[in-house]
Amino acid sequence: MPGRRSAGAALAALALAGGLLTASADPASAGPEARGQGVEVSADSYTWKNVRIDGGGFVPGIVFNPSEKDLVYARTDIGGAYRWDEAGKRWTPLLDSVGWDKWGHTGVASLATDPVDPDNVYVAVGNYTNDWDPNNGAVMRSSDRGATWRTAELPFKLGGNMPGRGMGERLAVDPNDNRVLYLGAPSGHGLWRSTDSGATWSEVESFPNPGTYVPDPESDNSYLTDEVGVVWVTFDERTGSAGNRTRTIYVGVADKEESVYRSTDGGTTWEAVPGQPTGYLPHKGVLDTDSGHLYIATSDTGGPYDGGKGQVWRYDTGSGEWTDVSPVPEADTYFGYSGLTVDRQAPGTLMVTGYSSWWPDTQIFRSTDSGETWTRAWEYDGYPNRSDRFTMDVSSVPWLTFGGNPSPPETAPKLGWMTESLEIDPFDSDRMMYGTGATVYGTEELTAWDRDETFTVKPMVEGLEETAVNDLISPPSGAPLLSGLGDIGGFRHTDLERVPELMYQSPFMGNVSSLDYAEKNPNTVVRVGSSDDQDTGSAGNIAFSTDNGANWFAGSSRPSGVTGGGTVAAAADASGFVWSPQGAGVHHTTGYGSSWSASRGIPAGARVEADRVDADTFYGFLDGTFYVSGDGGATFTASGATGLPADGNVRFKAVPGKEGHIWLAGGSGDTYGLWRSTDGGESFARVEGVEEADTIGFGKAAPGASHPALYSSAKIGGVRGIYRSDDAGASWVRINDDAHQWGWTGADITGDPRVYGRVYVSTNGRGILYGDSPGTTDPTDPEDPEDPEDPEDPGTARCAVAYKVTNQWQGGFQADVTVRNTGTTALDGWKAVWSFADGQRVGQMWNASFTQSGATVTASSAGWNARLEPGASASFGFTGSWSGSNGVPAAFELNGAACATG
Repeated sequence: MPGRRSAGAALAALALAGGLLTASADPASAGPEARGQGVEVSADSYTWKNVRIDGGGFVPGIVFNPSEKDLVYARTDIGGAYRWDEAGKRWTPLLDSVGWDKWGHTGVASLATDPVDPDNVYVAVGNYTNDWDPNNGAVMRSSDRGATWRTAELPFKLGGNMPGRGMGERLAVDPNDNRVLYLGAPSGHGLWRSTDSGATWSEVESFPNPGTYVPDPESDNSYLTDEVGVVWVTFDERTGSAGNRTRTIYVGVADKEESVYRSTDGGTTWEAVPGQPTGYLPHKGVLDTDSGHLYIATSDTGGPYDGGKGQVWRYDTGSGEWTDVSPVPEADTYFGYSGLTVDRQAPGTLMVTGYSSWWPDTQIFRSTDSGETWTRAWEYDGYPNRSDRFTMDVSSVPWLTFGGNPSPPETAPKLGWMTESLEIDPFDSDRMMYGTGATVYGTEELTAWDRDETFTVKPMVEGLEETAVNDLISPPSGAPLLSGLGDIGGFRHTDLERVPELMYQSPFMGNVSSLDYAEKNPNTVVRVGSSDDQDTGSAGNIAFSTDNGANWFAGSSRPSGVTGGGTVAAAADASGFVWSPQGAGVHHTTGYGSSWSASRGIPAGARVEADRVDADTFYGFLDGTFYVSGDGGATFTASGATGLPADGNVRFKAVPGKEGHIWLAGGSGDTYGLWRSTDGGESFARVEGVEEADTIGFGKAAPGASHPALYSSAKIGGVRGIYRSDDAGASWVRINDDAHQWGWTGADITGDPRVYGRVYVSTNGRGILYGDSPGTTDPTDPEDPEDPEDPEDPGTARCAVAYKVTNQWQGGFQADVTVRNTGTTALDGWKAVWSFADGQRVGQMWNASFTQSGATVTASSAGWNARLEPGASASFGFTGSWSGSNGVPAAFELNGAACATG
């Protein structure tokens, strides 16, 4: 999770993610023109929705329109832009029309809403300024609030996901003459201007400083060696009139010596503002037009992860006087400042964030006297205790606790991290929104702060889906969808339209790269990824579940040298697993990873999958060679298959219910497409008419069909899209349209084995999309293995406890416990106590914390499940060890009272 990473770790992970994306999604040079004209292609009208997670990524910009109430936009670093729907209290995505060839345009470097004509909105798009993104940036313009767009290509790249992306806004509309826009560019390209409402752009050649700051000039990682550039533009609207250009303009530059520039002649000439502070970078520059004060929030780095020092300055535009109004003395800071905003209804009121304060929490500062004095969102009340001005209500997005139960001064959930964007509603002093590394938070009670009253902070993020999706599985029973995600691990969705309670735990892996389930025993699930325990020698890179992903336990060992998740496969009958981790060769195990043995005959780095019928058969692929094992992964041999892609990313899957049937997608150049094997991988036939394919997945067969429905992110007939075939690839139906493309969709795809026509699509920043064809109906919801049996009538007891051993193996076991409040008053915090009669020991516990003294175990509530109303229940689970016998405890207490059992 972003909140658990150091800045360096986060940067390294992002660099790896960017490199992977480049390798897998370079459609500009990805293949030949259409061929195989015999394939039949038609279209189907699908309905598309997000699988609800709500947030999940960094929101570096929130922009209120200054002239129309409730018109609000948000920009994300890789997931597009959004417009707030006040009636529904949710966000509407605006850039789903971005296609495969321009996938980088889902990264929004800046956003501007027109103060003169609120129907106009502009986004500066492009993901990376290095070679990870093959395309230049662009400014997209809309005259219907983002419903449709026109694009002006730029002669340079933009970095919506580069260092410094929380600075801004780089893009601004002249509040007096809205034909004029300015754009601050990275990479030494300076300041740019449009005089025709964004249709064309030219460099402002008189602007003197393109910015000299580079995050790490000595690095060999190109992500860290580019100039951050010109970072914000602020107009002094008092110096213009309707239809005439604003005369005075301030511009912030990523340069520690001269960072603030001014023009007083409408952008013709420029000078560094005299007397300005030095030594820091200006993250934000905001003008309070009532007082004439320009405020600057600074940091010693470009962020958004790092920043160890900073200052806040006030510039009197009338007198030319600079005043240090920092909330904290410079010597006492351990963070940089950003998130600068002023209250347009209350002159002199401003707020700023300590955006890079990761521990114990972010900090928000507020002043009502133009920065002369400040108050804080939280303060120490006798370390480590805290006194908060706010309460957090994350009931709508409960996973924001990350399953944490930290010791003070940390809290779960956190107030935030990476808080570069904070805005007070210009029409409502009580409403504030701010972005974090995982969500958008806000309040509608902000002025309670000034009355020393507590206000409530809640997620304001519904509709904004920003996860990067690595893997998806849809088992034939249990939950319909389990996901592997970047940053927040992944979720088990029992209801596609509800936000899950929590991401996978025990262990938490920030980046889950691969999942699989046993085809004949779908309650057995395995996942692999990168863990907080990556370098501790633990087995935190792999976890197993025996209840369809409801609860997890870490593997008890891992192969030597593992540095990341890689790919993993489960035997069809759950008898064993094959794992191809990063940093180590392919390995296999029986049971749940108590020991691993190196597989022979297959190279390190190969992608692995399991046959969905024969439990002894596993498959692998790397660099054009297909490998087959018939002994549970102990040995592999190269098949005789030829003509498979030796370059590019390749993904393959075995067909459920059909032994030895495999589909393979991927490649590059002329060897790019879709292949099929029906003889266990000994030979493959290319599927004619599919010019490019990057994913393959299977779903419930069409009525009367014998083969599962196929789904692919592919190019067929010269058109990139999401396709379905009901006849084993003989014909294809495009099931998305040009308004629903979501940039890059090349990580994974899967159909639903229970619902014909339903498909789940991965994106790189727009979360998980699922599509239904007309007439799709859900079957009766399956029994959820996560739901415990109701305990027996507790009689006169005020509580009931159900204890169930859900899995047991030699020397170890897993159990679930459900505590229920059967009394008449609510419980604010609970402790469940029992004793083991047979010497069992608890190893790890989820959804509660524990202590064990001798035979006695005490399980205490987590913060998010502490309150139990009458009739309510909470469940937790654990793994433990046993020898000799593993009896069920005879009695339980809850908060000191004896409980009924059942």
